[in-house]
Amino acid sequence: MTPYTRVVDPSRVSYHHGDLRAALIAEGLRVARTGGAAALGMRDLTRAVGVSPNAAYRHFADRRALVLAVALEAQDLLADAMRARIAGISPDLPPVASALGRLRAVGLGYIHFARAERGWFELAILTRDDGPPGANGPFPAPFQLLLDALDALVAAGGLPAARRPHAEWACWSTVHGFADLTTRGPMRHHDTATVDALASYVVDTVIEGLTSGGTT
Repeated sequence: MTPYTRVVDPSRVSYHHGDLRAALIAEGLRVARTGGAAALGMRDLTRAVGVSPNAAYRHFADRRALVLAVALEAQDLLADAMRARIAGISPDLPPVASALGRLRAVGLGYIHFARAERGWFELAILTRDDGPPGANGPFPAPFQLLLDALDALVAAGGLPAARRPHAEWACWSTVHGFADLTTRGPMRHHDTATVDALASYVVDTVIEGLTSGGTT
């Protein structure tokens, strides 16, 4: 079972009385998996769950609000993929090695999800229009996992505290840039083995750059 199975269960797509909002979001996830954000038309989604478009506006102010609601679910799916990588880390590793493995798992989980679930990934990186991540509520779950991994690495002694400020932006921009190259850029036609090897190289290189001078 993949961490994504929970959102494609057909029973979650059908509309049950009093749960139209959840049904629309579930149907949105289903169609966005292959069609991305462009597939999220209010009329098509309401038709699929068996209600009129006007019914949807009792739960969403406009299409943008519905898209952002689906995007939040896609962010949770991305976070699930990252957590799945983290769960594979051996519990017997020493603290620094464990923290390094956690940060590495966050980066590789992000890249793998982007490649495996391009439609959902397109949604997962959508944000509100009224500020940067965390400005108007909790950080998106994937970004919080990155922050936690970096903080854990500092606590373990693997990242000098002086290098911690803004380290999340160095990590995110590097990993996201690579993910974009492999999904929409010139690397999208490379074979899986090559991309996997390069993904490991990119993630390891940015971590090495951050941790230079730390203890091992």
